[in-house]
Amino acid sequence: MSIKPKVNIFWFRRDLRLFDNVGFCQALKSGIPVLPVFIFDQNILDKLDKPNDLRVQFIHSALQSLQTELISQGSGIKIFYSTPEIAFRSLIAEYEISTVLTNHDYEPYALKRDAAIRDLLHSNGIGFQTHKDQVIFEHLEVRKDDGSPYTVFTPYSRKWKALLHSNPIVHFPSEKLLSHLYKHEASTLPSLPSMGFKEQSWLFPQTLVSDELVKGYTESRNFPAINGTSRLGVHLRFGTLSIRRLVEYAQGMNETFLNELIWRDFYHMILSNFPHVGLGMSFKSVYDNIQWRDSEADFEKWCKGETGYPIVDAGMRELTATGFMHNRVRMITASFLSKHLLIDWRWGEAWFASKLLDYDMAANNGGWQWASGSGCDAAPYFRIFNPALQTEKFDKQGKYIKKWVPEFDTLQYVQPMIVHELARKRCLETYARYLGKD
Repeated sequence: MSIKPKVNIFWFRRDLRLFDNVGFCQALKSGIPVLPVFIFDQNILDKLDKPNDLRVQFIHSALQSLQTELISQGSGIKIFYSTPEIAFRSLIAEYEISTVLTNHDYEPYALKRDAAIRDLLHSNGIGFQTHKDQVIFEHLEVRKDDGSPYTVFTPYSRKWKALLHSNPIVHFPSEKLLSHLYKHEASTLPSLPSMGFKEQSWLFPQTLVSDELVKGYTESRNFPAINGTSRLGVHLRFGTLSIRRLVEYAQGMNETFLNELIWRDFYHMILSNFPHVGLGMSFKSVYDNIQWRDSEADFEKWCKGETGYPIVDAGMRELTATGFMHNRVRMITASFLSKHLLIDWRWGEAWFASKLLDYDMAANNGGWQWASGSGCDAAPYFRIFNPALQTEKFDKQGKYIKKWVPEFDTLQYVQPMIVHELARKRCLETYARYLGKD
C-alpha cells in the first residue's frame, strides 16, 4: 500500500496571483509542502453564456501564467473541471491533507459552497482556513460607534481612512516563499473548448496604469470618450492585482481614485452585513412593493442599444462588444431602465452580470440599487437622469456616441422610445404610489 504524500492545499479562486496573497502566504509558512489547486466549477460555468463568456478565457489566461511560473519552481497547480465536492473527494483520496487554506469569498453561492466543503473536510479530519484578501476591511471592521454597520458612504469612508491610518497596510510576501511548494508534475489546463467555451482574439486590460492617468482621474473619470479610467476592475475581480498594493499607490496619488476603491469595500461590507441584497431583494424593502412595467419588448430594445437615446444606446452597445461600460454610462443606462422604462432593476443587474468582464456581485448589486433608489445611500427616488443633459455634460462633442452609434444623426437612427418629460412624470407618480410618498 503506497503512502499518500502529506500536503497542505491552497485553493485559488478570486486571487489568481502568486504575490501578496494572504491565504497563499499563510499556507506557504505552515511548514508543510503546499499543493496549489484550482477548480473550474461546473456549478458556475454551466450557467454562463457558452461558448462566449470571456471571463472564463481571462481566468484561463491567468492560470496559464501562474502555471508557467510554478512549473519553473518544480511545482504547479492541480486543476480540475468539476464541482468542488468531486474535486476535494479526489484530493482526499490521493493526498494526506492537513489543512486546506483559501481566501474569503462573500457571495451567497460561495458561502454555501465553502460551508459544504468545510463539512466534507472536517468529516475527514482535515482543517479549513479562509483569510481576508480581496478587500482592505470587511464585515464590521469599519463600523459605527454603536457597533452597527454603516449604510451611508461618506461617514463610512471617513472611518475607513482613519482606521487605515492607525492600521497601516501589511503585505504578504507569498512570492518569496515558493520553495515551500509541493514538488510534483503539473497538470495540464483543460482547454476552453473542452469546457464549452471558444477562444477569442481579445486584448484584456493591463494591470498597470500610468501615474498621469491616476493623477488626472478626478478631472477625466466622467468622460467616456477619453481614456480616463483605470479599467482595473477585472483584475480586482479575479485577484490578478493586489488590492493592498493598489490602495497604497492611490493613497499618495489621488483621493478620488482612492474613494472609488473604498466604494468597493463599502459594497462588500453591505453584502456581508445585509445578505438579503444578494438574494434578489432591495436594501430598502419598501421598494419591493413597486409594480414594475417589465415590458420584455422594451427590455430587449434597451439590451440591444435601440432606445433612441444615444448615450444609453452607446453604453449598451459598448457593453455587448467589449464586456466593459464606462462607469458614468453605467449609471445613465441603469437609471434609464429602472426609471424611464420602469423595468425592475434586477433585470438590468442580471444583464450586466452576464456581460461585464469585471462583474462583481457586491458592486453590481450596489450600483443598480443606487441607480433605482432601492439601495443604501442611493440616488433619491425623484433623481432621474436626463440623458440629454448627461450627454451635454460628459460627451458634448458626441465622440463616444459616434463611436458606438454610427447611425446617430441619420434617418436610420431609431426614434426615442419615450419622451423624457413623460417618462419622468410616470416614474415619479409610480414611485410615489408604491413608496407612500406625498
